[in-house]
Amino acid sequence: MSIDITQFHQIFFEESFEGLDSMEAALLELGGGSEDAELINTIFRGAHSIKGGSGTFGFTEVARFTHVLETLLDQMRSGQREATRASVNLLLESVDALREMLTATRDHSAIDAPRIADLIARLEAMLGHEPTQATQTKSAPAAARTQGWRIRFRPHADILRTGNDPVRILRELAGLSNTGDMRVQVDLSAVPGWDSLDAEACHLGWDIDLHGNVARAAIDEVFAWVVDEADLHIAPLENAVADVAVEADTAVTGELVVERRRSEDRRQGEDRRSAAPAGDASSIRVGINKIDALINMVGELVITQSMLGQIGDSLVQDGTQAQIEKLRDGLAALERNTRELQESVMRIRMLPISFAFNRFPRLVHDLGGKLNKQIELRMSGENTELDKTVMEKISDPLVHLVRNALDHGIETPDVRIAAGKPPVGTLHLNAYHQGGNIVIEIGDDGAGLDKQKILRKAVERGVVSAAEATGLSDDKIGDLIFLPGFSTADVVSDVSGRGVGMDVVRRNIQALGGSVEVRSQAGQGSSFIIRLPLTLAILDGQLVRVGEQIYIIPLVSIIESLQARKELINSVAGMAEVYRLRDDYLPVIRLYRLFNIQADTEDLTQGLLVVVEGDGQKAGVFVDELLAQQQVVIKSLESNYRRIDGVSGATILGDGSVALIMDIPGLIRLTNTPPQAVRKTA
Repeated sequence: MSIDITQFHQIFFEESFEGLDSMEAALLELGGGSEDAELINTIFRGAHSIKGGSGTFGFTEVARFTHVLETLLDQMRSGQREATRASVNLLLESVDALREMLTATRDHSAIDAPRIADLIARLEAMLGHEPTQATQTKSAPAAARTQGWRIRFRPHADILRTGNDPVRILRELAGLSNTGDMRVQVDLSAVPGWDSLDAEACHLGWDIDLHGNVARAAIDEVFAWVVDEADLHIAPLENAVADVAVEADTAVTGELVVERRRSEDRRQGEDRRSAAPAGDASSIRVGINKIDALINMVGELVITQSMLGQIGDSLVQDGTQAQIEKLRDGLAALERNTRELQESVMRIRMLPISFAFNRFPRLVHDLGGKLNKQIELRMSGENTELDKTVMEKISDPLVHLVRNALDHGIETPDVRIAAGKPPVGTLHLNAYHQGGNIVIEIGDDGAGLDKQKILRKAVERGVVSAAEATGLSDDKIGDLIFLPGFSTADVVSDVSGRGVGMDVVRRNIQALGGSVEVRSQAGQGSSFIIRLPLTLAILDGQLVRVGEQIYIIPLVSIIESLQARKELINSVAGMAEVYRLRDDYLPVIRLYRLFNIQADTEDLTQGLLVVVEGDGQKAGVFVDELLAQQQVVIKSLESNYRRIDGVSGATILGDGSVALIMDIPGLIRLTNTPPQAVRKTA
């Protein structure tokens, strides 16, 4: 009887990636001056486990590379070699390479053989060995790495909706080549017919030959923001198989010349896509205590169901008041158990935010050295739990904010000393629960926002007039950095300064139902505060009625509800309506106008105003009636229909009807949009 060991591959890869994370964390601590022998043991055990597993499953290239790595670590463990800064940096490079090798092995793609051969040669040189014949043979083409790269870039259909632009990526790639030679072939095989073409979706792919002395890290930097929104494969140009017919052998200098790829029959393209493997399976490791609680609640639910069944049978025979009371008690118990079961299931999806924070020690280590800055990273609230889906989608915005803090916020040691600060800057990541949300703060003790420089740039770009600039509050000035393409960097670097990203950060956070704000004090530092829902699956909502329609407003967005008074209602320029609430003037949002429905009344004094807040702005939503508050299960409109401005999703109510869930920041943005324009998009 033979055993199919491929069934264990997924577990091996999961455990290997966890081991690499532990190795990286221990190496960073080791590089910080710690002489703890247990750290070296942790790193050695991680490498040893990966070596053993890869050998068992026949991943010989991974096993061969890990063997050399393990030999160096064994010398450190036995005291034959000190953990110097150079050796730690080489080991960190090796961990990166091993992660890429495992990813390529898992995805059945090509391993970057020249890079691996180069690392093996450097590891053996540090060990004092002569490079083996196999290494010499593999290292021969290593010099050819500098000749160029073959890049296969297939964006996912929704990449444009996240604010990313493939053309901008191609333009940045063209700027990397020292020879200015880049050839691009467009793949049209996924373009549908006119009848099913979605103008907001990306149907194109590109095969790119980038010539010249270009570092792999520079290419990874260009694709860093879209790595989860595209299928991407990068290989040395010399090792790439030229499988695409080029229409013209045209040299590209300074500009892009897109050479069209001869598209295959569309039906064949559809066959290829249908035959492609499904998306990567993902799994969550769950604590046994959470599983036990879930099983217990399911048991209680079964008991309650049995009880209700017996009561129902007895009511048929003898429908007394006593039996009806028992039925009510049983229904109450069923509701309680169902709620507890729901919470238990939701907790299974909750992971500590340390899963997102753990990538930053390495990022701070690498960028600090690259920018010649001394930076201390402090993290708190790592055990704060967040829904796995939210965490996956917030990782990239967090990376961008941390990179900006390192590049723009924290000064170099000489500048800090001149300002009377310690030479070592501090970056603080903090997470905590607040109400029904999770709050993530990214703070630094750097120079803070240069508000005058921001205003000058805003006036130069025509975002605000010179007269308006003098009256802007600090909060409004801080909001300017989230405008598309806005940057105050004097020099464009490969870290930041291209004016790309901060608007995408805000857009991606808003897509999760969250918000981001910035607080800054000149010379003292800046803080970015992100507020997110704990989960994307369920929210606490306030049901409101407008005419015959029921809408849901998230409770976290509601400040208060009130009945409008006529003397506090004002019109601006004869069109927009505002309501004076204490010291604020709130724009009035009439839902029946936005969604073109019939309301009970158009008189503001006859209905109710629900005061809401989103993106730091307040508004009054006019409704006919407030109904109950309840938890609702969110159903995506985009996956079942399409995106609707001002609507974040929908839910099914107890009577089977569908209610739309309001996107409060989106509604506030619509207050200045003519109703006719809104109806065209609805």
